[in-house]
Amino acid sequence: MVDHMLEPPRPVRRLEVITGAGGRRRWSADEKARILEEALAPGAIVSEVARRHGMSPQHLFTWRRQARREADDPPLAFTPVVVASDMPQPTPPASCEAVIELAVEGAVIRVPRGVDGATLALVLQTLKSLR
Repeated sequence: MVDHMLEPPRPVRRLEVITGAGGRRRWSADEKARILEEALAPGAIVSEVARRHGMSPQHLFTWRRQARREADDPPLAFTPVVVASDMPQPTPPASCEAVIELAVEGAVIRVPRGVDGATLALVLQTLKSLR
């Protein structure tokens, strides 16, 4: 037998009515930045911030993780190349046909043909970190 109740067993705290076409909600960059700032504030409780903005805590945790990754990654930048004709031209070593020579803050790096790219990247990253 079905029991029809007019009163729920406990009071309803919140009722959300979703109208319109379903789908994913989109936040503008300003809204997202404001919500992230609120969630990253000292003492903020992420689930409460998410609830206030009608989103799941998991979604907000994902935003926080992405923001931290972006903050840890330095922005890409180009290093200017200066070609000076007044510098003395070094004589290439006899054992190597082509050489790339990098002069960075007094250090000279000679890159022979066929060098491993990962090794070169490691050397350049080390030089960059010494600045």
